Amino acid sequence: MPTLTWGILQERITTTNHGTPDHPEIFHYPVVMNTIQSLVATLLGYLYVLSIRTPTTPLPIFPTRSILPPLLLVALTSALASPFGYASLAHVDYITFILAKSCKLLPVMFLHVTLYGKRYPFYKYGVVALVTAGVALFTLSSSSSKKKSSSSSSGGSGSSAYGLMLLAINLLFDGLTNSTQDDIYARFRPYTGAQMMTALNLLSTGLTALYLLLSPYLLPLLNLSAGTGTGTGADELATALAFLHAHPQVLREVFGFALAGGVGQIFIFATLSHFGSLLLVTVTVTRKMLTMLLSVLWFGHRLTGWQWVGVGLVFGGVGIEGQIGKWEKGKKERERREREVVGKDVGKGKGMSGG
Repeated sequence: MPTLTWGILQERITTTNHGTPDHPEIFHYPVVMNTIQSLVATLLGYLYVLSIRTPTTPLPIFPTRSILPPLLLVALTSALASPFGYASLAHVDYITFILAKSCKLLPVMFLHVTLYGKRYPFYKYGVVALVTAGVALFTLSSSSSKKKSSSSSSGGSGSSAYGLMLLAINLLFDGLTNSTQDDIYARFRPYTGAQMMTALNLLSTGLTALYLLLSPYLLPLLNLSAGTGTGTGADELATALAFLHAHPQVLREVFGFALAGGVGQIFIFATLSHFGSLLLVTVTVTRKMLTMLLSVLWFGHRLTGWQWVGVGLVFGGVGIEGQIGKWEKGKKERERREREVVGKDVGKGKGMSGG
């Protein structure tokens, strides 16, 4: 529910015209939105920490100095991922963007294996391949009728190499974010989801706030603009504040967006700390495809044969993951019981020999 509310508010904020058709006024200030969201999420994360803190487990946000570099890396990559994604939309069509984001499992697994040397059971690679192929097939099939019109209206810019490069960087940052989070949990146990949520949002708030304050001075010197295809520039903070002053109802929507995102993060970080990023991304990608499926059915559209194949691949992959995971859990439980029985028998044998 929080994720659904977050998505609805995001679309409303970034698409509603508060001006006229000739002079549109739309809130296109992603860094300001991200800063407000991370600030609200920091406060919610700290309340989350306080709710589970005990006298014996104080749960400091930064338990050691050595945890700061990987946390800063995650905060930086997560802050940079969105602008590259927004920028790619100026050069690729939305269908290509959604399709690429649906393949997020691939960079996550690739970086886990190459950067952190993690190894997965063979079936995990099969599950990732099935889910990715299913979502890709569903997305491509649903958009095939629109592809010609969108490509002709975009003048061929929708599949530009530059846009694909920006998308690749976006996916790389997403993968680096998730794989590094898993590495932090593995290296700094017992580091909880509540601690990481608070720490990352605090660092992200600092980084994005610093960017907003310095960009009016640094970007002109570097002869750069913050051109992300969203209409922002070096003075994003000033123009965003002026917009919110002129349209105060947008500020309420932005805070609602931030609150929904913060509540959603509580569930996300709880899942991440207990089950790892690969399962989290699998759930996220599957949820996105399920949302597309429900949208198609809700508005009375008919699914093509290939779309049903895509649905089958995704839920088949998730089903295989669940069944094998259940089987492995049962196997570990049986092995644990066998070890306990053997341990008791050994203890009895020693007692008898000692008598």
